[in-house]
Amino acid sequence: MPEGHTIHRAAQDHGALIAGHRVSAVSPQGRFADGAALIDGALCLGTEALGKHLLYHFDVQQTLHLHLGLGGYFVTGAQPASAPRDVTRLRIETGRALIDIIGPNTCELIPNDALDGFRHRYGPDLLAADPDPDRAIAAIRKSRAPIARLLMDQKVISGIGNIYRAEILWLRGLDPMTPGKNLSETQLRALWDDMRALLQIGVATGAIITNSETPSPKREVRERTNIFGKDICPRCDGQIVKSQLSGRTLYHCPRCQT
Repeated sequence: MPEGHTIHRAAQDHGALIAGHRVSAVSPQGRFADGAALIDGALCLGTEALGKHLLYHFDVQQTLHLHLGLGGYFVTGAQPASAPRDVTRLRIETGRALIDIIGPNTCELIPNDALDGFRHRYGPDLLAADPDPDRAIAAIRKSRAPIARLLMDQKVISGIGNIYRAEILWLRGLDPMTPGKNLSETQLRALWDDMRALLQIGVATGAIITNSETPSPKREVRERTNIFGKDICPRCDGQIVKSQLSGRTLYHCPRCQT
């Protein structure tokens, strides 16, 4: 599943393609035909990322909401365009560019008067221009749930996925099963700052890079991370433990993360 940096990067890139332009919208797959008809011919006012959610604002009092999930992806291109694939949920076009949305978990229109309620369902976005770490920290310190679960809970913090979770907890030497309420405000502020900094690198490079010794975004994921997808801890040479938490694989080093 794309993590928050991917969606923020997409918001920037897609905004550059269609913001300020009237769009044509079709649903080749047919599953979003009614929604596409509502924004066909509309002016795109801009794009916005909220954690793993991407919003496209239009001048018809409707906002397109996308969540890619595990298998969804975007294809962008220039005009003239080739015919869309039959599985394309939505194609958005201007006279110069196109965006195909394929296999998203969510593709829906939200009336603008419901946007505030939508935003309040999620925790503060790590990459927001004016973030609110206090709200996330307060939620974590009230919870008995393990910090590894809380970091992935988008109602607590928006934008962190499985790779960043493993890397950030390892970088801070935190046992992933530590209850949130057992962490100090100082620890959580440092964790927030690390998460925000790493996601900002992700937006700038278009890739998850947590290992400073392999800065190239073109390398394989395992070459750009410290423990995710690996067997041996680079800090202590101990064995990385892989376990399941809420249906996702959790990587941690029991020697370094205590």
